[in-house]
Amino acid sequence: MSAARTSRRTGTRGYAQLIEVAVPVARVWRALTDAALIRIWSGAAAEVDARKGGVYRLELPGTGKREAHIDVFDANRRLRLIYMPNPAAPPCDSAIVDDFLLDLRPGETLTSLRLLGSGIPEAQSWDPHYARIRLGWERFMARIKVTLENPPRPKKPPPPGDPPLPGLDD
Repeated sequence: MSAARTSRRTGTRGYAQLIEVAVPVARVWRALTDAALIRIWSGAAAEVDARKGGVYRLELPGTGKREAHIDVFDANRRLRLIYMPNPAAPPCDSAIVDDFLLDLRPGETLTSLRLLGSGIPEAQSWDPHYARIRLGWERFMARIKVTLENPPRPKKPPPPGDPPLPGLDD
């Protein structure tokens, strides 16, 4: 009989996401750094001090706060966030980082938005947090694309001379 294998996972893991958005780079940048736009694509309360050394906070319903220090702020090109320790997460000796890279290839109309996440411990206790963060960003990246390419439109007023219908037009 063989002895039971135990796995001591050490080190860190990460994730990578890529979307191509049919809007100018500046609009994608604004979606990442403007708290009002972040609220639209994330559904989270957001606070952003958009500068190097600033703070980036998201408060997601049901999952709590994520707070980061803005380490790199290169407008329309790169945003790197280093997350503060989260009391709801297991202990961690590594820096958890999200690095957003924006690129518009010459001759193309699509803006590439890459997200490289790193520093998440490989420890089993971090598995649910890793899955939530990775899948959360996968969904958020898709929402950024949809929000920017198909922005919400204001409701149209009823045509002149057409009386409003109670319950439908109010």
